[in-house]
Amino acid sequence: QVQVVESGGGLVQPGGSLRLSCAASGSTFSNYAMSWYRQNPGKKRELVARITGTGGLDYEDSVKGRFTISRDNAKNTVYLQMDSLKPEDTAVYYCNARVGILSKYYDYWGQGTQVTVSS
Repeated sequence: QVQVVESGGGLVQPGGSLRLSCAASGSTFSNYAMSWYRQNPGKKRELVARITGTGGLDYEDSVKGRFTISRDNAKNTVYLQMDSLKPEDTAVYYCNARVGILSKYYDYWGQGTQVTVSS
């Protein structure tokens, strides 16, 4: 079982910045694909950014150039740096760890952290 814990959400004005952190347990963290998703009430959870174990990156189109995902394997932590925030970025942000074990993949989720962009 992998424990996933997010932190760093809050209220920020449009144009501001926030950094989310996500710590995941396990001795093979460097092999995990780590992702950030977001969700608003009544809407589908959507992928925001992903970083693979080999450093591959993927971003949702609306955040390209504004958000940066990174990881620190020594700390078992992934980050989401969010700049130039917009009101439409408001959502609950969830961290996901995808773990490969014997040709199968398992998804582990954090509890979510609220990000509110408002003046």
